Amino acid sequence: MPMDNALRAQIETYRSHLDSLILRGQQLRDLLAADPGSPSAMTAVRAWQEDCGITINQLSGGSKSHWLARSFSEAFLMRSAAGPAVEGATPAEIILRLLGVLDQAVSSLSQIDDPRDPTGHLSSFPDAPSPRRFEFVHNPELRPIVERAYSESRRALDEGNYDLALRTSCGVLEAIVTDALQHKGVISFAAADAPAGKAAQKIPVKHKPGEEKIADWSFETRLAVAERAGLIRGGCARLPAVARTYRDHADNGGTEATISERDARVAGQVLHVVMKDLDPGR
Repeated sequence: MPMDNALRAQIETYRSHLDSLILRGQQLRDLLAADPGSPSAMTAVRAWQEDCGITINQLSGGSKSHWLARSFSEAFLMRSAAGPAVEGATPAEIILRLLGVLDQAVSSLSQIDDPRDPTGHLSSFPDAPSPRRFEFVHNPELRPIVERAYSESRRALDEGNYDLALRTSCGVLEAIVTDALQHKGVISFAAADAPAGKAAQKIPVKHKPGEEKIADWSFETRLAVAERAGLIRGGCARLPAVARTYRDHADNGGTEATISERDARVAGQVLHVVMKDLDPGR
């Protein structure tokens, strides 16, 4: 039978939150690899682990015997050759294991989304927060458009249409960043104020009032300007190259580039991070 709309909304909300946790975990893994003894990194890891625990507890219905809750607990244990737990695992190893647990949770949610395969259902699925919305978008006419596009990107990813998933995620990302720039009144940055690197050369310089418009900027320029303006942080650095040129890919009918599942998932994860940047209270 068709899935209830409320359940679909719950699943979508949990997926979005799990994607954000996975992205944070990957960033912390890289941070520890660069500086294993960093006190600030360890503090961030502990906070991330607590957030993971809260989410896993919700998905497990508060039951410690649920397979997902057990997997979470076992991620912190190091086992001897004989099998029994003997000591705590290293922080880096715990991050890798918890990322695996989060991936399992995402997989289970995908199975719930398919009414033909009830075997993967979580034994208890509690009420979730309200579905993700775009109240932070300043243009009220844009909100329902990006909401529909966001849902479309999630469906495309689930269906394996990675080309559509990536292009739609990037379209939402560009729309909300442009909205934020327009609301802040950002029109241009002088070259001296632009971010360093390749993107800096693409940021236009305004010589006369009204000479240029945000609509003329490339996708990558808008992201660079938004970061320079303090509207977003550095999450867009993870965007794959094919995502940065998604407009060209769309114009060519998707025939000149192959979009991988990883490309599509990373684009969606970056979108979630930017949404968090633009709406810190989320």
